[in-house]
Amino acid sequence: MATDTTRRDRADEAVGRAVDEHLASAVAASRARRTRGELAASVTYDARTARLRIELVCGVGVSIPVAKIEDLADVPASVIRTVRMQAGGYGLYWPSLDLDIAVPELVAGCFGSRTWMSALARQGGKVSSPAKRRAARANGKLGGRPRKARAGR
Repeated sequence: MATDTTRRDRADEAVGRAVDEHLASAVAASRARRTRGELAASVTYDARTARLRIELVCGVGVSIPVAKIEDLADVPASVIRTVRMQAGGYGLYWPSLDLDIAVPELVAGCFGSRTWMSALARQGGKVSSPAKRRAARANGKLGGRPRKARAGR
């Protein structure tokens, strides 16, 4: 019979493995975003036009009116100007607002049509991880997803 200490050690090891897997997955996703050019290389605020200017690593420049960004719509220019890039260009951060905005989602949300956003969601659903595979297998052992009821029955 295992002691409480042994059980705790095993649980700690399992948590450590899960964290390592999650970190490896996040690093791989970040590399893929950089390769696709979805991350910011720089960001500035143009008070004259009230727009955020984001230069992506792929060389594309995007100028977004802050009025179209829900969390920034009523924020003074002096605060918007304090924007900082974080996470290697993945996010924009305003310290005094404690506000983080992900660059890929911001750009996709501004320019993506409903069809484009659906395609992004399908891509997200295809993402696999060890945790997702384990959950799917466990669900399968329980009988899987219930079948849809047919019309007329």
